[in-house]
Amino acid sequence: MQASTVAAPTAGHIGTIFVAIELSQRSWRVALHSPDKDKISHHKLEGGDHAELLALVGRVRERAARTLGGVPAVASCYEAGYDGFWLHRLLLAAGITNYVFDPASIAVDQRARRVKTDRIDGERMLRTLMAYLRGEPRVVRIVRVPAAEQEDARRGSRERDRLIKEQTAHTNRIKALLRLLGMAVGNPRRRDWLSWLAAQRDWQGQAVPPRMLSEIRHEHARLMLVRDRLDVLAQEAAAAEPSPAEAEMTRRSELLRRLKCLGPAFATTLTSEVFYKDFRNRREVGSYFGLTPSPWRSGGIDRDQGISKAGNPRARCAAIEAWLWLRHQPDSKLTLEYRKRTLDAGKRIKRVAIVALARKLMVALWRYLTTGLVPEGAVLKAVKI
Repeated sequence: MQASTVAAPTAGHIGTIFVAIELSQRSWRVALHSPDKDKISHHKLEGGDHAELLALVGRVRERAARTLGGVPAVASCYEAGYDGFWLHRLLLAAGITNYVFDPASIAVDQRARRVKTDRIDGERMLRTLMAYLRGEPRVVRIVRVPAAEQEDARRGSRERDRLIKEQTAHTNRIKALLRLLGMAVGNPRRRDWLSWLAAQRDWQGQAVPPRMLSEIRHEHARLMLVRDRLDVLAQEAAAAEPSPAEAEMTRRSELLRRLKCLGPAFATTLTSEVFYKDFRNRREVGSYFGLTPSPWRSGGIDRDQGISKAGNPRARCAAIEAWLWLRHQPDSKLTLEYRKRTLDAGKRIKRVAIVALARKLMVALWRYLTTGLVPEGAVLKAVKI
């Protein structure tokens, strides 16, 4: 991403205070460069002490104002991570221009044993911020911070995904325990399953041993808690009054559901994770999914390293289920291209082709939501919007 140098803070006659914040749970390391000083100063704060951070910036700004004869602007940055975006919103509310960096996009020393400390990382972020505001192209990738309403709206789908994983884990654990005895499993997700299990016997005609039965009961109790929470989550989603952001996400999800093969869970995941954003072109869509190729070409070397996996992992996991499109949209252009490419092909070519199909399908869905253009040859189903 390239920033224009016309309105860059470094072009002002008063100057700009640059702040880089290295975040951790225990402490914050602040690297700061002020136009009235020639060196970078370092400050250590308690983790989460945003009041002291603002006070520090205020003191430096006052000192610089006395020296320069005018109040300088402040530009700050930190890496996206555990703390999310609350600090970004706080800094913006305090009148500070803040940028959230993608940590993987910051250039680092390529030596086998590079030195890494919070102090060095802070200085590297500070230099990267200065270079970005000077207008250097592709020096760093800036994270697009969602609105607070958008961030809150996707909590439901994320909690559902986590609960589904827990449900699968408890079910598999119960099946594995009974497999040790060679006994039938039945359906552990039924509430009366323990009564059914009490009547089961192994090859010797023996019931489940007492200690193993106790463990199975505990696993089943946790499984029932997860299922109860899934039911409550569905009821809350149906009864809640949607915010404007949620209403727009619901509208886009319903548009996706009009396409045959996209169900409620799949459409909701794609909308809450990806399509609530506004992308400028198809390359940004593919990059956000992490489905873009990663070639290694240097001299006589030309290798394909596979997809980048640099995007949203939840969205990528959903996108790879593009094989469902092949089943439910057999006459679409994307399906016909896939069939032609994989005709008499081996397993490796088919794996590569399904990833390419997923990338093309996500781009086609983005165009469908933004322009209303249905993917060529796709079939719509009757869904009331």
